[in-house]
Amino acid sequence: MAIKWTILGLLVYAAMAAHLAACAALAGRARRAGWALYAAGFVVTAVAFGLRWREVAHVPLQNMFEVCVCLGMLMLPITLFCRRFLGVGGEAADAAIGLVILLPAGFIFKADPQHLPPALQSPLFIPHVAAYMLSYVIMAKAAVPAALALVAAYAPRGEKAVVPYETAAYRMVALGFPLLTLGLVLGAVWGKIAWGDYWNWDPKELWSLVSWLVYLAYFHFRHLFGARHRRANSAFVIAGLAAILITLLWVNLARIFAGGMHSYAS
Repeated sequence: MAIKWTILGLLVYAAMAAHLAACAALAGRARRAGWALYAAGFVVTAVAFGLRWREVAHVPLQNMFEVCVCLGMLMLPITLFCRRFLGVGGEAADAAIGLVILLPAGFIFKADPQHLPPALQSPLFIPHVAAYMLSYVIMAKAAVPAALALVAAYAPRGEKAVVPYETAAYRMVALGFPLLTLGLVLGAVWGKIAWGDYWNWDPKELWSLVSWLVYLAYFHFRHLFGARHRRANSAFVIAGLAAILITLLWVNLARIFAGGMHSYAS
């Protein structure tokens, strides 16, 4: 575990500290301070993302360091959107997710700048990756109420703009699934352009499909039984996030997949 003593690295650490403090403040009902710290974490992460963009002269979504910074930056906008339009709370958990996302950028993944390989120099690069990044953050947020629904049906009294845990998870997955689908479709089109075929059974492609199918099975199950089996519904949501983590981390980092077409993302 190497400390990054660069300006970019220090910004990541500052964002991590802000998210940690925001989580503690929000969990302790110091909401004004918590929101201020959460917003500060977002601003610092956005500055780090902007500096990285300037450094590499392309949208920084190529390697895992850049992906983690991007995911951390998206956390607060997703929190605000979900509270305003979906009635889904959980800001303390969201700040914790932001911290967990930024941890690998701060201590695990290398921050060396890289040039875009020819396969990524495509107009589809930004929409394809952005759709997946948004969906991943949303599905991570959905997994929190899904996990809580395993032990309780409702959020604690006094929380504003909240819905039952199972409903919150469903609304989040319903928001993230179209983005997950868009990322999958754009990836297939890009594969046709770059590699001559819509589907090549690359490990990344395979696990992206697995993730999509898990959530599709969740929708089918919930359509049949509604919210009556909240624990089973929650298990589907958590399994979907597990498949996403395999897609994002294991497939990119495991040596067994080093020869995959997406190995440039490791």
